[in-house]
Order: sequence, then C-alpha cells, then structure tokens
Amino acid sequence: MTKNGRQSSAIFITKMKILTNTQIYTMDIRNPRADSIAIEESEFHSGKIIAVGKADQIIDAFGTGAKIQDMNGAVIIPGLIDAHFHLRHYAHNLKRVNLFELSKEECLQRISERVNSTPEGKWILGHGWNQIHFSDDFPTVADLDKIAPNHPVYLTATSLHAAWCNTAAFKAAGINNQTTDPPNGSFSRNEYGEPNGLLFEFAMNLVADHIPQPTLNENKAAIKDALPKLWKQGLTGLHDFDRFPSYDALKELETEQKLSLRVVKSLPVEELDKILEMDLHTGLGSDVLRLGSIKVFMDGALGARTAAMLEPFENEPDNLGMLFMEGGEFFELTKDAASAGWSIAAHAIGDRANHELLNGYEKLRAFENDKGIFTNRHRIEHLQTISPEDLHKLVELNLIASMQPYHLAADMDMSDQYWGARSKNTFVFRSLVNLGVDLAFGSDAPVDSENPFHGIHSAVNRRRSSGHPNEDGWYPNEKIALIEAIYAYTAGASFAGNSENKYGTLKEGNLADLIVIEEDIFKIDSMQLFDIKPKATMLGGEWVWKS
Repeated sequence: MTKNGRQSSAIFITKMKILTNTQIYTMDIRNPRADSIAIEESEFHSGKIIAVGKADQIIDAFGTGAKIQDMNGAVIIPGLIDAHFHLRHYAHNLKRVNLFELSKEECLQRISERVNSTPEGKWILGHGWNQIHFSDDFPTVADLDKIAPNHPVYLTATSLHAAWCNTAAFKAAGINNQTTDPPNGSFSRNEYGEPNGLLFEFAMNLVADHIPQPTLNENKAAIKDALPKLWKQGLTGLHDFDRFPSYDALKELETEQKLSLRVVKSLPVEELDKILEMDLHTGLGSDVLRLGSIKVFMDGALGARTAAMLEPFENEPDNLGMLFMEGGEFFELTKDAASAGWSIAAHAIGDRANHELLNGYEKLRAFENDKGIFTNRHRIEHLQTISPEDLHKLVELNLIASMQPYHLAADMDMSDQYWGARSKNTFVFRSLVNLGVDLAFGSDAPVDSENPFHGIHSAVNRRRSSGHPNEDGWYPNEKIALIEAIYAYTAGASFAGNSENKYGTLKEGNLADLIVIEEDIFKIDSMQLFDIKPKATMLGGEWVWKS
C-alpha cells in the first residue's frame, strides 16, 4: 500500500471510520490477517471497505478526518452468512409454540397452555417436536384430542417433513377415512386404516393449505421483527428458501429500506413457468436482495424416515424412504431453468437421493456444455449421507455442498438408530474439503438453531454442547478446522450466492459486513465455540447491533 495512492482514492470519500487495535481474520487468502480496517460510511448499508492492513499504514493514509475507534484487541471476522434458511417460517415461528427437545408430555403441556389462552376454533400452531425425545416413538391424534378437542392443531416436526394434527384439524381440512395418500406423501394410519394424526411429506399440504395464511403486511412485520435476533447471532446475510410470499415481503422491505440483512432469495421449481415468464434469473437484484437458485426436492428427511436410501432403514426391511424423482426426471425438470440462467439447489438427504441427483446433474452439465453455459453454480442442499463411490462426482460436476452442520448434533442418535453403520458416510465435511468441494454452511432454521456458532461448534467438534457422544466426537475423522468452518459460513456462502465480490471476505472494495467478538476464537477450547456471543454486528459500514 502506498501512502500517495491511498490518499488520492480517499478524495472521493466524505466520511470514514477506522477500526484499529483489533485482530482481523479476513477470510481473504491473499491478506489473511490485519489489525486495522478503514471503512466508507454510506447510506443504507452500502459502505465499503477502503483498506485492510497495519495500523500505521491505515491511519497514515486515511486518519485525517476519520472516526478512529479503538477495538481494545477484540477479534473481527466477516459477517456470517447462513446458506440455507427459511426466513418467513422462522419469523412466524417465533410466535408459535416452541416444541424443541421436549418429551411428548412436555409438548402436550405447552399445547394445553396455548389452548387455554386461545379462543375456541382458532388454530394452534407449533414447531420443533422430534420423536427421538418421545418414549413411544411417533405420537397420535388421540394425544392431542384429549387436550384440544375444539381447536385445530398443526405441529410441524423439527425436520419440517412431518406434522402432527388432531381431529379438529382433519375436519377443517376435509380429511377422513376415505382420504388417500397423495403422491410423495403419506398418512400414519391405525389398525383400521384411519389417519392417525401424522402427515408425512406432501400429505402435510392437505392440512397446511387450510390454515389461514399471514397477509403481506404480517409477513413484512414478522421478518422485520426477527432481524435483531439474527444480528445478535452474528448474521449479516442468509439464503432464503421460503416461497413467493416471502419474496414479495422481502421486495417491499427492500424498497422501503427496512431490510437490514443481505438476502439471496431462491424460488420453488413448482412455479418455474411463472418464474420464466417474469424473466427472472440467478443474480438479479441488488446488494441487499438478489435472486439465488431454483429449489428442487429429491426426497424426504431422516427424522420422518422418508429420506431415499439405497438400502432399507434399520429394522424396517420394506422402508427405502421416498424418492420424489429419478435423475432423468430431475434433468427434464431443470434444463429450462438452467438455460434461463438459473442455478439449481436440490434437497437430497439419503444416499439414493444423492445418487440419483448426481446422475441428474451429470445430464444437466452435459446439456449446459452443449449450450455453452458455464456459469451456473449448482448446489446440493443437505447432502446428509452419500455413498463413498459417489463423492468424486461433486468435484467432476463442480457442485457446491450446502450443508447444515448443527443437524449433525441434532441427528447423530437418529442416524445411528435408523442408518446404523452407514452413519460413517454422514456429514462428511473432511472428505469434501479434502476433495476440494466448495462448502457453504447454514442452519435450515427454523429446523435447527439459527445460531451459526452452534453450527461451527458442531463441524469442528462433531459433539453436542453437552459433550455427547464422547471426547473424540462422532466419526471424528470427518472433523474440520475452525478456519474451514468459518470460511464455509462466510466466503463459501457468499460464493454459493454469486456474491463473493460483494461480501463474505474483508477485503478492499467489498461491503463492510463484519462482526466483533470479545475473545480470540482461534485460541480458546473448541468446546467453548458453542457459547460465543458477538459483541457487535456491522452491515455495510453501519453498526446494526451492539451488546
């Protein structure tokens, strides 16, 4: 850096702040460490980084007239980006009954409390139950009917791939003994063949479609109210996988300059015709809101035992899960989107789903090569378990692994129970890094905790915060280093969102999105990562949150 060069560029900057006496981990491999950063001050989170380097150079070049803030040795890293989020669901779930990590009896107690404060006939909505915490596996309609005979109740499992309902909800949706299972969905049934309270996959829509939906203004208000909670966790951006009502709310919030978060918005393949007619494509938008991928589902989930598997679930010889489409069908479904400039983000949990998806991506890449299309950054969402023989295809097909490491902490016991020895092929972070696959980490919130440090802790330790299962961790050969985990939540996530030259690393010209942490996270015991709490969050040069 030359003093004269920096001074000449600074002529055009009217306001600037300098953060100094800090330890900066930039995630920029060309300039990984620094102790000072100069930042342009602009309106609506558009302030950029002017320089990152040594204090004497930064202050000498830009100190005149700048606000200089002594950070007292605190650590600065790029703002964290959640690469798989359900923002509208998350925002509204903050007001729903929280059923995370509860026994069935505790779930019923919370529902009963909500029933007592809700007028008869109004829906009771909740989220987060997991049968792994129940003594008798899946619950039934009778459990809810005892405490809520006059309120329709709809409770989504933590995976969002199953729901638990009562008789009043079935009546509101017109579901009875003659209702048949829809394609790619099913009802749990009693010995008489009657729906027994549980809905899996696409059967959930038969009830969910009858729940009164929030208005546009209610969606906007819920999202806006949720933002401070995300800033507090160190999040400055996310990739949203909710549907058009979320997109509509986000567009209005951006126009009103009330969206203080960078959102990469994906859209559902079910509305692809509408999307293509609107002439939308990946990357369209602004630094605050831009379009991401077309979302496709290949299978279900582990908890619902609907993930598509090459071999049956343990102790269920007839259950191979639910495969929603084969590779050829995936290609036919997505080729028009790829031709229109869309990247594809495909949900695949089970090893068969990932096998079929890779076959589909192979066809899609061949099609793109024939068409001269070389820019689509296609993704696999979740990639929870994969046959080792298929791993090399991610490199050959240049695919991004968009994974949620905190699912590991939540699912390890279920994986051992339902997949047995195949669990060694689950959440294979180290194998992917060693192959050179681009990782992008997220939470899938509200499926799991939105706190990125919970995910970082899980990726590094492969243990729960309690220490379970042991000191080494669950399949410890798949651990990754802290720097690799943070990279996946910053530079990796920005690359997956076609935004690597905008944010995700602290380098000159990028937007000044960063977080401040009191302790040096690279020098503490890795088990302490779970409890890290950012001290401040900056978006585009503006402090949006301070402790």
